Amino acid sequence: MTLLHTKAPARRGTSRIGALFVTPYVLFILAVFAVPLGYTVWISFHRFYFTAPGADADTPWVGLDNYQAVFTDPVVGRAFLNILIFLVINVPLTVGLSLVLASALNAKLPFRSFFRAAYYVPYVTASVALVAVWQFLFGGDGLVNNLLGGLAPDPSWLVNSELAMPVIAFFVTWKQLGFFVMLYLAALQNVGKELYEAASVDGAGRIRQFFSVTVPGVRPATTLVVIYAIITGANLFSEPYLLTGGGGPDHASASPVLIMYQKGIEQGHPDFAAALGIVLVAVVLAVSLVARKLTERGN
Repeated sequence: MTLLHTKAPARRGTSRIGALFVTPYVLFILAVFAVPLGYTVWISFHRFYFTAPGADADTPWVGLDNYQAVFTDPVVGRAFLNILIFLVINVPLTVGLSLVLASALNAKLPFRSFFRAAYYVPYVTASVALVAVWQFLFGGDGLVNNLLGGLAPDPSWLVNSELAMPVIAFFVTWKQLGFFVMLYLAALQNVGKELYEAASVDGAGRIRQFFSVTVPGVRPATTLVVIYAIITGANLFSEPYLLTGGGGPDHASASPVLIMYQKGIEQGHPDFAAALGIVLVAVVLAVSLVARKLTERGN
């Protein structure tokens, strides 16, 4: 009986200490996520305008009018189609290339540390600097067109309604590849070497070992990579804004987040932008849940 009485206060004390450590993180989440999200939901159901500090403006309830405007706007529909094109190109490339490169860099290679750092450099380099490089490569008078000569597309890559978004997808894949390579490198440390030895004894070659041992062994990391790539693609902004001058040509490279910026900031319709933001959050959550179910199948 005495033992029970001494353990209960200890547990309560531990719980209080745990709550004390968790509290700053909870406050951070509320401050940067929950409160802004709740305010965005409120704005999406009202007619809302930005006003000068101290000025008052009516914010009448409009119900689903803003959402109706979002769903009937052809530019928004094109933006979501662009993101679909982006994800179809970017996600498989990101998963495939990063896993293959991570497997290669996990082996004992000369200058392995150098190659690991080289793949990571684009990820930590400012987007503006990298965009300048890609404009030099894929501009109308860029290096790629000069090399292709008469085979170069007309109009050029970044002003071509069919090629602008694929070029952006390749750019983002290249820029962020190093980050995902590092994720897979960390995951590969948990794949036992004895599994490769057993597969080798059974007569499996390198390719067979990759698909039978490596791919299943890093499946949790693949789920993380896929979901992170989806979220990154859904929040695409700086790349189309900088590479194609704001989503051109004819909104062929526009993204929902770019439309939110244009509608909410440049055109003064934050209520429309808020409704679009809520729709985007719902779509990303749905797609991420489906992707998680598909990637975790077989666990």
